[in-house]
Amino acid sequence: MSTQQTISPIDGSIFAERVLASRSDIEGALAKSVQAQKAWRSTPVAERAAICRRMSEHLVSQAETLGEELTRQIGRPIAYSPFELKRGFAERVAYMCDIAAECLSDLSITPKEGFTRFIRREPRGTVLVLAPWNYPWLASVNAIVPALLAGNSVILKIAPQTPLVAERYQEAFRAAGLPQGVFQFLHIDHDQVAEVIGDSRINFVAFTGSVAGGHAVQRAASSRFIGTGLELGGKDPAYVRSDADLAFAVENIIDGAMFNSGQSCCAVERIYVHSSLFDSFVEAAVALTRKYVLANPLDPAATLGPMVTAAAAEKVKAHIADAVARGARPLIDESHFGEAARGGPYLAPQLLVDVDHGMLVMSEETFGPVAGIMSVKDDAEAIRLMNDSRYGLTASIWTKDEAAATTIGDQLEAGTVYMNRCDYLDPALAWVGVKDSGRGCTLSQLGFEAFTRPKSFHFRK
Repeated sequence: MSTQQTISPIDGSIFAERVLASRSDIEGALAKSVQAQKAWRSTPVAERAAICRRMSEHLVSQAETLGEELTRQIGRPIAYSPFELKRGFAERVAYMCDIAAECLSDLSITPKEGFTRFIRREPRGTVLVLAPWNYPWLASVNAIVPALLAGNSVILKIAPQTPLVAERYQEAFRAAGLPQGVFQFLHIDHDQVAEVIGDSRINFVAFTGSVAGGHAVQRAASSRFIGTGLELGGKDPAYVRSDADLAFAVENIIDGAMFNSGQSCCAVERIYVHSSLFDSFVEAAVALTRKYVLANPLDPAATLGPMVTAAAAEKVKAHIADAVARGARPLIDESHFGEAARGGPYLAPQLLVDVDHGMLVMSEETFGPVAGIMSVKDDAEAIRLMNDSRYGLTASIWTKDEAAATTIGDQLEAGTVYMNRCDYLDPALAWVGVKDSGRGCTLSQLGFEAFTRPKSFHFRK
């Protein structure tokens, strides 16, 4: 009997321990999922949406309790954790439910005398959702709710750092009246995941995680003709133009870099500032970063908590050390943040200047509370540097000129281009990455396409 442990980054204690599913558990879940989906696909979309809304309401009503539970699992400050459910989660569920009936309706074709023709969107069957720990509610809901709305059954495998999220989903769907077997979860290891992906009863895989994890999913699916949606890493840039509102840009970009200790696929990791604002931006950014409070995340005053593991913190330290060894200059004194002295997963935020793209901190996903800042002379240089990455998730432009932002955005290799905001998913817009940031799309009216397949009806009268 194999088990998995969730070690709380707060104090290194075992917060949860779960027995991994056995072969018979997995077989039972797959068989039940296939059987349940047969009836679920015939359930009216309005009824599916009503169940998803009730599920969301059930979870949001417990947001404070579940927020503390999440803080203990991943170390995010408790001042922020409940809002993953109250805001982003609730917003995404509501929007996808609102548009489901229209988006899943039959596609009409230009009338042709003597024929009836239309395209119907059919559910794929059983969808396997592989979700990460860093935003476990938000990353999972992007796939779970659209998949269910489209008439699929869902099996969720969530990261071992956040097992309770999967269990709370199950409780919420049960309370909402979802038929048994339509949603299930499995606590399984990587080898078991590969076996499940290879099973003929899985019809689509939605994965959110690292580039390496995305390649593993692709390998596991390579012998089968099934679709995979891959939302992978990022090295997201921000560009501050000469006409930007400096104070506004500093406040939002630093928040985009430091929130959740930088452990976000769309965190700002590279900052390019027009030379005319560079010194002022750096001065203000340093002053703001020094105001963060690194502390036990259960302390309501904490604005930075520990990273998820000591190993994650060591990776970030290695990126900083590589940059300094290559000539970068760190601007934040770690001694200013008392908790950083504890070591382990507690890590002080850092800003670096005199950086270049030969440094890991400017080329590889750091996934921590660190950003490099470079001066640029014009839009062309900013575009070149922003695109000089193997990642392409989001990019932000800080300016008062919307036409200029559109022109720049057209040239950026990114799935989402922001103006005067960052690190946010609007459920009305497609969430998509390019290059090594992944493949496929979630959210928006396009988000249903991954979870359905077209069937053409061509009737001669």
